[in-house]
Amino acid sequence: MATTIEVHKQSVEVLLGSGKDKPFVIPEYQRPYAWNDEQVETLFEDLWEFTANSGGTERDGTYFLGSIVSYENEAGEQEIIDGQQRITSLLLLLRAIYTKLIATPEDERTAEAINFIGKIEPAIWRTNKLTGEVDYKNILLTSRVVNNDGNEILRSILETGKANDNLKDNYSKNYILFQELFDKHSTDNPLMVYQFIYALLNQAILLPITADNQDTALTIFSTLNDRGLPLSDADIFKAKIYNKLDNDAKNNFIDKWKNLDEQASDADESIQQLFYYNMFYYRALEKDTKTTTPGVRKYYALNKFERLYKDDLLDTLFVILNVWKVANKGEDIEGEAWSKNVKIKQTLDTLSSYPNEFWKYPVLIYYVCHRDKKDFEIKFGLFLNKLLVELITKYLMIPTINAVKTDILKLNSAIIASDTPKFDFKNIDMSQLEPYIQKPNRNTVRMLLKILAYEQQNELLPARWEIEHIFPQKWQANYFIDTPDSTIKETIEHIGNKLPFEKKLNIVAGNGYFGKKKKEYAASKIAITNLLGASDITEWNIESILKRDIRISDEIIKILNRWNNEYLNHSTDVVEQPKPSKEELAQIAEFKKKGWI
Repeated sequence: MATTIEVHKQSVEVLLGSGKDKPFVIPEYQRPYAWNDEQVETLFEDLWEFTANSGGTERDGTYFLGSIVSYENEAGEQEIIDGQQRITSLLLLLRAIYTKLIATPEDERTAEAINFIGKIEPAIWRTNKLTGEVDYKNILLTSRVVNNDGNEILRSILETGKANDNLKDNYSKNYILFQELFDKHSTDNPLMVYQFIYALLNQAILLPITADNQDTALTIFSTLNDRGLPLSDADIFKAKIYNKLDNDAKNNFIDKWKNLDEQASDADESIQQLFYYNMFYYRALEKDTKTTTPGVRKYYALNKFERLYKDDLLDTLFVILNVWKVANKGEDIEGEAWSKNVKIKQTLDTLSSYPNEFWKYPVLIYYVCHRDKKDFEIKFGLFLNKLLVELITKYLMIPTINAVKTDILKLNSAIIASDTPKFDFKNIDMSQLEPYIQKPNRNTVRMLLKILAYEQQNELLPARWEIEHIFPQKWQANYFIDTPDSTIKETIEHIGNKLPFEKKLNIVAGNGYFGKKKKEYAASKIAITNLLGASDITEWNIESILKRDIRISDEIIKILNRWNNEYLNHSTDVVEQPKPSKEELAQIAEFKKKGWI
């Protein structure tokens, strides 16, 4: 069905008056009224200045107030998606003016006052079509913002014209400020008062944009809005769930939602993102392996928001959040030993450098499904290593999201059924990886360096580290005689020329040559970098890089093979690897001494 949008510029009087047939509603998912005294004063002063310069009864000027985006909901109400701040402020201003006008006894009112009282009333309240009698309790604007005490305060102000001086909410403060501004300007320039009211009602213009459904209205809002965060799908979901609950459950829900929101922010996530992650968990439960990712709101809206109303939805979001508390912030989760396991944290940290988010979905699904099982910590660690093996090997050879997308979605469903799911990925011969490791795609360098570094240390890398080029990216032309610049430039980007290095030390080391940077390497707390700094190597050149290429690619392939075998062969214990021979131990010691591993 085609989408329809209606746009007609309207005066404040006409737009607000339309509320008698289709009342205005600020829906539950909107944020509370937020205008402050500066914005209120700017609106009033701009309108007054416009009246003085271009407006009034004898002029044809217009003052543009902005757009109002809305749609007509199932109850026949105008549900405001964008513009609640302006339309609420205009109603507070009109109520302040009305209160001032009716303060004069009826027999002393001027013809102008009587005229504007009659024009303001149908812009705020429903009036009798025949008698004109005003129903002050039947206000044309209702705020339903979830868990917002201001809803009742706004209704009370518009009904009674009174605000409590002691209250600190924006409705009360702004209404009182409008009264003060109108009183002051009326006193200073009484001849312009009625021209100002006329300009406000007739020459202040709004651009109402009316869509035929909520989705279209939200899309328009997201396109037009440049004044802050647009409404998220989570805002809509909150309102939907809230409205479905009985009164006793609503307060508990709001407290729980607020707690989830705060914890998500602390973990560098958002409720919006948690709903997105949960969608992949639900899709795995439903065995949905389609490669097209649905929109979050569209997904939860199916079957009249059936998925959104699951009793355990919020509890599941809290569980999912635990993964990101550990992965993003390194937190320990009370009562969950896996969250204190350094090797698991290291693997999660390495996965976090994967070039897209597809690694996240099997991780969270595995945790949600199997966290309470025996030996979870061991199996989770093995699973994460196996996942890393599959992702890094595929991306090294085919650096696109499509290389693993289908396989990840199949894996998600397999995880539901087993804590040792089969990885139905295309097999890769590990021996083919050597050139891809030595000359890696730039998106895989951090992952490779983490794999290498974490083999030698039992703590996470520093939060701020950079990829160090041992031989500097900027070199002196006379350093090489017979080597073409193109060869040097290419070789410098090999994995053999790179180290993880603390940012602070890297700044000190600068673009110096190896002999000058060794002491900074030796000061590093990253084992692999410190080892090179403590080595007996005195010079670093093209040959050094190529030799280290081989050592690193051999080491990484060895690690990946070990992780793969551990996962395939484990029961509850990690498969014990054969002990190296004396000759192999001597060779390893020599490599370490030279800083190659």
